Formats: sequence, C-alpha cells, structure tokens
Amino acid sequence: MSNNRVSRRQFLNYTLTGVGGFMAAGILMPMVRFAIDPALQTKAEGDFVQTSQKVADITEEPVKVDFSYEQVDAWYTSEVTDTAWVYKSGDSIVALSPVCKHLGCTVNWNSDTEHPNQFFCACHGGRYEKTGKNVPGTPPLGPLDAYEVSEKDGFLLLGKKIANNLA
Repeated sequence: MSNNRVSRRQFLNYTLTGVGGFMAAGILMPMVRFAIDPALQTKAEGDFVQTSQKVADITEEPVKVDFSYEQVDAWYTSEVTDTAWVYKSGDSIVALSPVCKHLGCTVNWNSDTEHPNQFFCACHGGRYEKTGKNVPGTPPLGPLDAYEVSEKDGFLLLGKKIANNLA
C-alpha cells in the first residue's frame, strides 16, 4: 500500500474530471464526425448513367432522352430524373442539357413555328441553334451545357455536364 494517501478533495476532483472528460468526448465526437465524415466520402462524379436510348436509333434529329440516377447529399439519398436532347453530328453523339442559360426554363426542339430547327425557350423567347449556341439578340447569354457521352452494350451513357465546346 502506498504512503501517499489521496484526500477526499483530490478523489472528488479526479472523479469529476474523469466523468466530465467522458461526457465532453461523448458530446464532441458526433459533432466532429458530422463535420468531417461527408468530406471523407468517395465522390461518384464522372460516373456514367445508362439510358434506355439505343445508340443505333439516334439520328440527326434531336430527341428527348430521360434518365434517372441516385443523388447522395450527405446522408440523404434521392432518385433524380433528368433529361437531355440527343442527336448525331457526323460520327459523334451530342447530348445537350435542356436548361436555358437565361433563367433556367426548359428548352424544346423545333417548337417555335417562326424559327424552325432551333431550340426554343418559351419563358422569354430564348433561342439556340442545333449545336446549343445561343442565337444573338435573344435573352440567353451562353450556350446550352453538354453532357459527356459514352456507349455500352449498344445503349447511350450520359456523364456529368460540361461546358459546350460545339457552340
């Protein structure tokens, strides 16, 4: 047995410090994990999403292609449905975003009788050429975004949105 006796005051001090430390760790650890954990998660950017569109069926006329993918926001996972306008330009496949660069409305192909063979935004009269380039004198200030494109087993795969370099 030790000759150094612990007084009641020292024992109470040690006990309360230990219990307080465990309580502080129990409170701080979830907050630290909440702040750091999403940053440590692997990102799925660049992954391609398979569509139901067969590559052999794509022509020079733009067609609307719907596709769905899972989106993860921290701990919440949701199913997102998106759309692209897809057509062939020579031997390559072009996929354009339908979101107008003016105010985010949806553009449609060949829907304006006064300006055929153009993408038209009915919200404010925005027009785009087939390549996605904005028509001068109309509201949009930039071209439609494009999607990365790939093919697998005869089906079209769409990747992330990129800046349109065709316009």
